[in-house]
Amino acid sequence: MNNPKISIIIVVYNDKKGLNATLQNIIELKYPNIEIIVVDGNSTDGTKDVIINCSQSISQWISEKDNGIYDAMNKGLRMSTGDYIWYINAGDFVFNPYTINDVFGSNDIDYDIYYGDTLIIDNLGNTKGLRKKRVPKTLSVKSFKKGMVVCHQSIIVRRSIAKQYDTTYSFSSDYKWIIDVVRSSKSAYNTNEILSVFSEGGATTQNRLKSLVERYEIMKDQFGIIPTIWSHIKFTFEILTPKYRKLNSKQINSTNNIAKTK
Repeated sequence: MNNPKISIIIVVYNDKKGLNATLQNIIELKYPNIEIIVVDGNSTDGTKDVIINCSQSISQWISEKDNGIYDAMNKGLRMSTGDYIWYINAGDFVFNPYTINDVFGSNDIDYDIYYGDTLIIDNLGNTKGLRKKRVPKTLSVKSFKKGMVVCHQSIIVRRSIAKQYDTTYSFSSDYKWIIDVVRSSKSAYNTNEILSVFSEGGATTQNRLKSLVERYEIMKDQFGIIPTIWSHIKFTFEILTPKYRKLNSKQINSTNNIAKTK
C-alpha cells in the first residue's frame, strides 16, 4: 500500500495549550496522507477557539459533552476514514516530522499493527527518558501479561480491526483495547523506533490507583487470577527500579527535533 491514509485522532477537554502544541506538531508532519480528527468534550477554556483557528488543517472535529475519554475516543474512531488510526491526544506528540514516512517507507508489507517506543517528557517539555517498560520484539496477546508493554500513543492500527473502547472502564480501557486489537490482528511490525512523545500528568497518571484496580480486573479476565497476581507482585518491584530508560546517542540527537511546547 503506497502512502496509506492515517487518521490521527486527538481527544481533548479543557486543554487549549496542550491541544495547540499537539496540532502544530501534527500539522508539521511531512507525510502526505493524514486525516486530523479532533474530539472535544465541550471545553470551556478556549479549546474550541484553538480548533477553529486550525480548522483549515483539521479534517473533522466535534465539540460536545461526552461520557469520558473512552467515549470520546469511540467518537473519533467512528469519524475516521483512514486506512490506519493513531491516537495522539492533546499534550502528546508524534516523535519527529518524518516518523510516519519512516514507519510506512521501511518495508513493502502492509501490517495490521505498527508499534514502537515512547519518549517521556515532563509538563515543561523536558526530556525524562524512554518509557520504563521495554517494547517486546514480537507483539502478542501474551505480551500483555507484563502490563501495558506498548504505550497507547505508540501503536498504529489498521482501522478495519480497531474495536470500540469498553466504556465500563474509566482509566484502563486502552489496555483492554490494545489486547483486543492484537488478538484480531494477523501481523504486527516492531519499528524499533520512537514513535510518540508522552507528556506526564494525564488522566491515567493522575488516577494511578484507580487505573491499577481496573487493569487488575482486565488482566484477571484475560489471563486468569494466578498470572495476574504474579504480574502485580513483579510490578511492585518495578516501582523500586529507575522510572525511565536512558536514550542512546542516536535517540538523543533525534530529540533535538522536539521543541519545548509546554
